[in-house]
Amino acid sequence: MKNLLRVLIMLVLLGTVATVIQPAAAASPNFVVVNYGDTLYAIAARTGTTIDVLMRANSIPNPNFIYVGQRIMISPSSSAPSVPSNVQTTGSVYTVVSGDTLSIIASRFSTTIAELMRVNSLYNPNFIYSGQRLLVPGRSSQPAIQPATAPANPPTRTNPAQVVTPGKWIDVDISAQTITAYQDSTPLKSVLVSTGVSWYPTPLGRFKVYMKIPSQTMSGGYGADAYYLPGVPWVMYFSGGNAIHGTYWHNNFGRPMSHGCVNLTIADAKWFYEWAEIGTPVVVHL
Repeated sequence: MKNLLRVLIMLVLLGTVATVIQPAAAASPNFVVVNYGDTLYAIAARTGTTIDVLMRANSIPNPNFIYVGQRIMISPSSSAPSVPSNVQTTGSVYTVVSGDTLSIIASRFSTTIAELMRVNSLYNPNFIYSGQRLLVPGRSSQPAIQPATAPANPPTRTNPAQVVTPGKWIDVDISAQTITAYQDSTPLKSVLVSTGVSWYPTPLGRFKVYMKIPSQTMSGGYGADAYYLPGVPWVMYFSGGNAIHGTYWHNNFGRPMSHGCVNLTIADAKWFYEWAEIGTPVVVHL
């Protein structure tokens, strides 16, 4: 009887060990902790996955809304970059520089915008950024990039100080991603901002601050673009639902990130809020 009991105990122990060991052979999910300056795109590129996969795995409703300290689950199947079976594995990696467009890169490497979008899982041909690494298919080596030559008759940019009447006014430069407070023709303060992404652009033109709110909840969008942001500080509306305001959910100033608003750091937004009055002109231009 004792021997039978010992055998039964051994069988139970062996079964328990087998049960414990077997799952360990399968890959387990990894986590990435969001740091200052991180975007979902950067995390996806770093971990060899896509924005869509990360959004589904982490139930993220808005790809532009992640926060410092957030834990992003990276599924085991996404731990290494994969190349679609119909894409050539030979290719070079090109790093985007200021002034690049997908059209320019496609022309430089004798490929097409559609092909670059396909192999890099790009969703919008107008949204690439400096420092982004793009796979260029079908090229064994990256050609040397020559400095761009200046056009024979370079276009001249309008001096912002000549755009409006004297007094206080605000200049928003979409190309430079800056906002500048002017007194007449004298710039008083200029800082980096994040304006609207290409599919939610910040409107261009001449406007005026028509409403100021020290703090409010902002929400909108739908599906993957839905957002809910309580306590948005130092809000100044200048065109419809577009406002200049403080931003606590990202730190990527200098890159388009918003749904059309002009994002500033909280400290900078407070300065502009206290400096500008209702009726202050706002000039938004490229």
